[in-house]
Amino acid sequence: METNTKFKTDKITGDALGTGRRKSSVARVRIKAGSGKISINRRPIEEYFVNLQDRQAVVGPLEAVEKMADLDITIRVHGGGNTGQAGACRMGIARALVAMDEEAFNALREGGYLTRDSRMKERKKPGLHGARRGTQFSKR
Repeated sequence: METNTKFKTDKITGDALGTGRRKSSVARVRIKAGSGKISINRRPIEEYFVNLQDRQAVVGPLEAVEKMADLDITIRVHGGGNTGQAGACRMGIARALVAMDEEAFNALREGGYLTRDSRMKERKKPGLHGARRGTQFSKR
């Protein structure tokens, strides 16, 4: 497999890097060998993502390649809401795992972790109240 610009490693520290995006959220992920600690914006994952569904989305790629307890993950995420940020973290972790070990590519691709969810909020159009909502019809 040829090298792709999506999958990078830090030349100084040797950490695997990955960038994930979902809706308007962007997550920068750094993975290194360690004890299984995940920190998001310098807080533990349990404190940052209170919702169980969001936490499971973030650790999904790690469970797919069975490396939950082997890696320390540091994530910087901004923009959007909880679900968008969880999806961005999920994709960033998957990309960083592929940068660390290209053998994981097939498992992550089959699980759908490397596919960018392209759904975005539709822009507001001129003359309308929202993206599609028009003015209310008045008979009189």
